[in-house]
Parts: sequence; structure tokens; C-alpha cells
Amino acid sequence: MSGKSLLRNFATVGGATLLSRLLGFVRDVLLAAAVGAGPVADAFVVAFRLPNLFRRLFAEGAFNSAFIPLFGRSVEEEGDKGARQFAGEIGSALLFCLLALTALAQIFMPFVVWALAPGFVADAEKFDLTVIMARIAFPYLIFMSLLAFIGGILNTYHRFAAAAFAPVMLNVVISIVLGGVLIAGVDDNVTLGIILATGVTIGGIVQLLVVIIDLKRLGFKIPVFRPRYTKSARRLLVLGIPGVIAGGVTQINIAVGQIIASLQEGANALLYFADRLYQLPLGVIGIAIGVVLLPSLTRQLRSGETAAYQHSLNRALEFSLVLTLPAAVALAVIPHEIVSVLFQRVRFDAAAVDGTAAALMAFSFGLPAFVLNKVFSPGYFAREDTKTPMKFAVVGMVVNVALSIVLFPVFKHVGIALATTIAGWVNTALLIVVLWRRGHFTPNLDVLRKLVLVLIASLLMGVVIHFAALYLAPYLKDAWLLVRAGSLALLILTGLITFAIFAQISGGADLVGMTKALTRRNT
Repeated sequence: MSGKSLLRNFATVGGATLLSRLLGFVRDVLLAAAVGAGPVADAFVVAFRLPNLFRRLFAEGAFNSAFIPLFGRSVEEEGDKGARQFAGEIGSALLFCLLALTALAQIFMPFVVWALAPGFVADAEKFDLTVIMARIAFPYLIFMSLLAFIGGILNTYHRFAAAAFAPVMLNVVISIVLGGVLIAGVDDNVTLGIILATGVTIGGIVQLLVVIIDLKRLGFKIPVFRPRYTKSARRLLVLGIPGVIAGGVTQINIAVGQIIASLQEGANALLYFADRLYQLPLGVIGIAIGVVLLPSLTRQLRSGETAAYQHSLNRALEFSLVLTLPAAVALAVIPHEIVSVLFQRVRFDAAAVDGTAAALMAFSFGLPAFVLNKVFSPGYFAREDTKTPMKFAVVGMVVNVALSIVLFPVFKHVGIALATTIAGWVNTALLIVVLWRRGHFTPNLDVLRKLVLVLIASLLMGVVIHFAALYLAPYLKDAWLLVRAGSLALLILTGLITFAIFAQISGGADLVGMTKALTRRNT
């Protein structure tokens, strides 16, 4: 895959993710208005994160790291017929495991909630509400895991749009549900919680339908088999177990933070809203690169195209940091302005803004590490090496747990965010160093030079938006929401223009050339 094709595919997935995250903000604005940072918000965060945690660990983690390389090998070596056979065997086993896991979760949900949020036990009403919501929302795992499975097939055939656009539908569904709640004036906690959890499950069904339709358009029919422990299933399991840990290290760290945060009233909600904000650039950049890069690297290695493999890794490194560094600086410089404009209304008060902004600043320093993890993990997964990233993930988890325990008594929920950030950098540094020492990644000196210039341009942009925020302060605190939103939009636009000018003039990034590559048609 050429650099231009790689960039276009990044843009396709990133654009879809951007749309999803923007609608996600609409959802979160409605969520903040409907439930604030109180007990329902805390319960929703745990109930929604539970299936998401399993999805990212067992579905996205395992399939991105194990299924796609094995499926790519089937396509290259056995053709479409062998690929269908492989997909049918894996799909049947996956569905059986998901149904069994869901049944067990329904039975033992009180114990699961106790394990993930032990601090909720002291509040019986909150604990019971979380159990009810988690039981309703947990089937979301089934639909999202099947989406990841089908998305892996589509991505291998370089069809990225449907799986990337599917999450948009979840935000549409939940936004409609929340809008209805606000219009109807629902204020009973149990009723509100049940409605929200039901919306999550319905959103999962709609998302799955999106990729099923695209799979039908591709003409790829997955045969239905009785679940069996075949050679393909064994190989996937061998690769998938380490991939579960390596691919989901960020989610594991978040889960650890969630357990500790349950000891502080409202902390889970504050971390959730901060997480949602830094997940915007992480999703648009990091996830897009991870989705596109793995099938590309796999096929390049299978074809013996070593130079193309190195080129893809370096280009991915360049694309990711050109977009990530300015985003990280902006989140660190103006977190309070962003949080207050987006969320401060109805039940989301000034104290909630302060707490969320502090966590967001802590997360912002780890954003480049989280994105680079998505860039360099495929370098291992494409070679069917999931054990090495697993070891690094374990190191990261140990660092995260230790620092969370040490920092939480002093910095409360912000200490958890700082621990997640530091652990992310430790994990990513290990990935890069070992990949380089093995000769599987050769840094391009010109790319490294450009990235230094991009960092300087980002820091200069940070200075500009700091003073711009001071100038716009009266408007960012205006009583009218439109005035505040317009002021924030102007502040962000100032940052974008400033960075673009500094980066283009310094030669750190050819943003004009990238834009032309995206708009030029394939020849």
C-alpha cells in the first residue's frame, strides 16, 4: 500500500471516528445535563464500561492482534474459499464463547460489579442500580464482538468505512434516548438507569447491522458450523490470549483506575468525562492508524515487501504525531475552557468542571504515548508475535497499579489519570526500543527531524492559545451558551491556524501536500 493510499485510509477511518466522537460529545453533553456527576452517572459509567472492557480486551484486542494476521494469511495462501472456512470456524467459536460469557455475567453480576467498583458497596442504592444497568447493557458485548470480527474481515479486504462508521449509530441512538429523557423530565434514578442501559443494547444491534450489510455487499458469505475446537481456533487462542492483554492495556489500566476511583464520590464520572475528551484525538488518530496499519503490514510481510513495511511504519509515526502533539498541547493548556463550555449546565456544576479539567490535563500528557502504542503494536502483531507486547503490557499494568495506589491518597482522581499516563509511556517506550533493536523498525532520520519541528510548532501554538484564552475569558464565561461555544470554536480555530503556519513554515509537516494527497483521485 502506497503512502498516499495509507493516508487516504487513515483519513477514512479517522473521519468516521471524528464524526462518531463529535456525536459522542452531543451524547455526553446530554448525559451531563440528564444525570450530572451523581449516582446515576457513576452507575452508568461502570455498567457501560463493563461490556466495553470485555469488548476491547476479547474482541478488538484479540482480533486486531491475532485474527487479522491469521485471516490475512488464509486469504493470501488459500484464497477466498479457505478464508471463508477459517472465518466460519472462528465465528462459530466466538459466538458460543460470547453467549456463555454473557450467561455467566448475568448470574454473577453482583460479584462483577463488586470487583470493578468495591466503593459502591457502601451505597446500597447505587450498587443495586449498577447491577441492574450492567445486566441490561452487557449483551452489548455480543454485538460489538461480532462487529469486530466482521470488521476484521472487511479491513483485510481494505474496506474500512462501514466498521469505522458503525459507532456513529450508537451515539445517535443514545442521544435520541437522552433527548427523550430530558423532554419527558424523567428524574427517578432507577427508571433513568434502565432507559440508558437499554439504549446501549439497542445501539449495539444497530451497529452490527451496519457491518453485516457491508459484508453482504462484499459478497463474502460466512458458513455456519457447529462450534468446534479446530486447528484454526487453537492457533487463534494461542495468539489471542497475549493479544487480549497487549491490545487492551489501556482498558485494563482504566479498569484499575475505576476500582480505586470508586472510593471517591463522583470520581468515576469525572474520569469518564475527561476520558471522553482525550479519547477524541486518540480515536481519530490512534485507532484509525491501528485499524489500517495491521492488515497493511501483514500483507507486506507476507509478500516479502520489507521496504514497504518500514515505509508504512515511518509514515504512520509521522502522521500520528503531526496530529497528536498539537492536540496534546491544547488539552494541557486549555482544559478548563473546553470542559466548562461542553459540559457545565444543569447538574454539571463548577466543582465538576474543575475536577474533570484537572484529570484531562493529566491525561493529555499521555496522549502521544497512547497513540504511539497503536502505531507500534501492529509491528509485532503482523509477525504473529503477541507475547512480547503482552509482557510490556504487564509491566505497564504494574506501574499503573503501583502509582495509582501511591498517588490517589494525595491527588485523588487526578492521581489515577497521572498513573495511567506514566504507565502508557513505559509501555510504549518498551515497544519502540525492542522493535528497533530487533531490526523490525528503522527510524527515518528525516521523519525524526520533522517531528522535532512539529513539537516546537505545537509548543508555540500552546503559548498563543494560552494568551488567546485570557483575552476570550469574559466570552467563555458568558451566560449565553452560543457565545461560549463560539468563543471556544474561535480559540480552537486560532490554535489550528497557528500550528498549521508554524509547522508549514518550519518544514515540520507538509500539511498542504497532505491535503492535496487526500483530495486527489487515485490514478
